[in-house]
Amino acid sequence: MKVYRAQEIMKSEEKVSVELNGVSVWIDSVDTEQETAKVHVEDRPADARVVPVDELQEVQ
Repeated sequence: MKVYRAQEIMKSEEKVSVELNGVSVWIDSVDTEQETAKVHVEDRPADARVVPVDELQEVQ
């Protein structure tokens, strides 16, 4: 995924499915300079981590 798309998804009012290694995640924030995103698994918001944006995959 590209940084601009991760930002669009994060700001979207619609639910957009995103996966990290086959696991559904929510994007909490995006760092455009580092090209990373803070994400958490849907049912575990306290278990957030920072990952490279290019590891995220939008599910159509």
